[in-house]
Amino acid sequence: MEIFIAAVIAMAVIGLVLGGVIGITARLFRVEVDPRIELVAELLPGANCGGCGKAGCADFAKSVVTGENPPGKCPVASREQVAAIAQALGIEAGATVKKVAVVLCGGDRNQEKVQTLYNGVSDCVSASLIAGGPKGCAYGCLGMGSCARACPFNAIEVVNGLAVVHPRLCVGCGACVETCPRHLIKLVPRAAKVHIYCSSPEKGAAKMKVCSVPCIACRKCVKAGEEEQFVIDGFKVSVNYDAASLVGTDILGRAKCPTGCLLSETGHLKIEAAQTGEVA
Repeated sequence: MEIFIAAVIAMAVIGLVLGGVIGITARLFRVEVDPRIELVAELLPGANCGGCGKAGCADFAKSVVTGENPPGKCPVASREQVAAIAQALGIEAGATVKKVAVVLCGGDRNQEKVQTLYNGVSDCVSASLIAGGPKGCAYGCLGMGSCARACPFNAIEVVNGLAVVHPRLCVGCGACVETCPRHLIKLVPRAAKVHIYCSSPEKGAAKMKVCSVPCIACRKCVKAGEEEQFVIDGFKVSVNYDAASLVGTDILGRAKCPTGCLLSETGHLKIEAAQTGEVA
């Protein structure tokens, strides 16, 4: 009995000592958490998409509190959420431009020649490493759906071998951008409604051999548009999304693009819908 009592006392003393050590250690090494970070994190959408450039919403909340980023840099947050965060912290919301992803390629299976049969892993990176992929254009969409799988909002759909973005679902988080091995996906201002769906720098004759809707750098769009609305890079013409005045849909009638690569986003979706009936 005496041995049992001695053991209980010893265990109690050891417990008290260890508890004291843990308490002292916790006090010495504790990390003070700014309650404002938790407040901002609660006001954020909680998508953890990484579109702000941070690891997640908690990391972004910390950057907002420290002044590294304005609340408006969150691509998913609504205006109301951004305003609530700014009001809670007593800071400016920060002017931001809402963006949307666009796949700058119009070559689906009906418009682009198939170079080789591909029966490997359904992944764009894997397909690009095997003879450059199945399609004839070395700069076109591979259509394996890597970007669609990366999108946390189901805003990208592969239709007829071509990735298309549904603007009404896209929040511009940018999760899809890094997945494309051919760098065809860009985040552009949501106000931009007209795009040149071609990213090939090849000469027009070479493009026409593999695709029926390439940009042949005829520059009709450049002549029909205002100054600096387009960027000319060799045999490739692109929309200048940084221009003071973005290209409007009225340019489609004036330019009369001979290959049909200059399209509005709605026109692009309608073409794929007409060919497959799968895009709403």
